[in-house]
Amino acid sequence: MDVELYLRIHNYAINRNYHTNTSTPIFTTTSEPTNTNSASDSNPSLKLPTVDKVKEPSYEENTWISCDINPLCHITVKAILLDQTNQYVFAPLATIFDNVVGISRSTFITPNMISFFHVGVACVSGKLVASDSLGYRRLGVLLFQIRTFLDDLDGHVARVKKHIRGERSEIGTSGYYVDGLCDGLGCIALLLGMFFYLKNNPPRRGYSIIPMSDSKSEPTMIPKMKATTRKVAKNVISFTGQLLLSSTAWNRYIAVYQNMLEREDVSSSQYQCQNYVFKSTLFFCVAWMWRIVNVHALLHCVLLSIFCDKLWDFLRAIRYSGYIILLVAICLTEMHILEAQNYIFNSAACSNISL
Repeated sequence: MDVELYLRIHNYAINRNYHTNTSTPIFTTTSEPTNTNSASDSNPSLKLPTVDKVKEPSYEENTWISCDINPLCHITVKAILLDQTNQYVFAPLATIFDNVVGISRSTFITPNMISFFHVGVACVSGKLVASDSLGYRRLGVLLFQIRTFLDDLDGHVARVKKHIRGERSEIGTSGYYVDGLCDGLGCIALLLGMFFYLKNNPPRRGYSIIPMSDSKSEPTMIPKMKATTRKVAKNVISFTGQLLLSSTAWNRYIAVYQNMLEREDVSSSQYQCQNYVFKSTLFFCVAWMWRIVNVHALLHCVLLSIFCDKLWDFLRAIRYSGYIILLVAICLTEMHILEAQNYIFNSAACSNISL
């Protein structure tokens, strides 16, 4: 599906009409240099996007799947940065559920009510995850995935009520902060369940080989000491820190890229440069990197480890490597943001394009 997403971005127009009652013209951009700019002549390494008067083909007119449930129709910055499970599974399911039940048409149910409700679901999930029974823990995993579905549903309902198409963060609104608070409370419930399960069922550190005094007897293996509560707490706290780091960075980059690539108070030439950066392979690579290391992806991984009864092994494996991966992703993204901002808003390439 990610390959289909990449081809859709490159071969079809990116509709900047995020509201259902407005329209924004879309132009074609390519990576060929122009010869109309003296600044580009003096710097042959500078690539300028050329602007074509012909509109790019519309993806909506070339797909047989309704855009209501097609995750490739309305492409936004947040949609590209979203993890695969939420974009390809839960988001279409939330749309189908809303179309059938009609929650967005209700004047009684609000997105914030759904957000507070899925906190309760997360608390029940955390309680089940702390159980000694593997069956109950697996049920807790399924309940937390229902919570994730409800998280997608409240965002979908909020966007429908505001007539917004596609995934988009309304940064600064009360709903944005309520949703973030409820997501945080849900994660805390899951982490507490993980901690109490490991505390009550401390894993062993492995096996020791004990040599026998009789040379004819084979050495035996006995279990090592169980992990202490302090060690369990260290691993859970380490994973909590990774969730915080990933969530903070991911939300920051959604805000920065939305402001950089989807803002409308720009000149026509800067608009073309925005489209050029949006369609670039480098931006897709940076976005794809966050698709697999954002907070939702980390939660899917830990839930899978709980379902497979490998929670302790997962926490030990990611204790240090998770921070290294996240720091590398943050450094690469910061460098790309600096380059893209300078290209769009400060370079002669974008300020001198003639339409």
